[in-house]
Amino acid sequence: MNHNNGSLYTFETHGIDGRPVSLMEYRDRVLLIVNTASRCGFTPQLAGLEALWARYRARGLVVLGFPCNQFGGQEPGTEQQILDFCSTRYGVSFPLMSKVEVNGAHAHPLWKWLCAQAPGLLGSKAVKWNFTKFLVGRDGHVIRRYGPAEAPQKLEADIEKALG
Repeated sequence: MNHNNGSLYTFETHGIDGRPVSLMEYRDRVLLIVNTASRCGFTPQLAGLEALWARYRARGLVVLGFPCNQFGGQEPGTEQQILDFCSTRYGVSFPLMSKVEVNGAHAHPLWKWLCAQAPGLLGSKAVKWNFTKFLVGRDGHVIRRYGPAEAPQKLEADIEKALG
């Protein structure tokens, strides 16, 4: 399927439990899509992402975490180990997807699309590190990309605006 001009809803992925997930399930929601890692200096952001999910879920925000081991080998575990760590250590209840690559030849098509829709600093399309965040509007199009150092609570004004 050609995703170049489409919306997020044309993509499919897998949940951390292995079940297929059509992003059509999230139509008319605001999404915050993040590449996560359990052994990163930014890992405590999982708590902030969970807080955003708890605060805005009823209004239509969905946080989607995509574990990735491409940066410093900071997500080496199995899906079950990642799920156990995130839920036990940070109380994560927002949806986690199966582990993906976000850069390179084997990057998940969703991540290729996200990066093309919202290039990073100086027009770079590659994800630079764990906890890069993409805010996607209810129409399935990227609103903004945020760097790893931007704490989840700093995104609240943009999330509020996107939720309407």
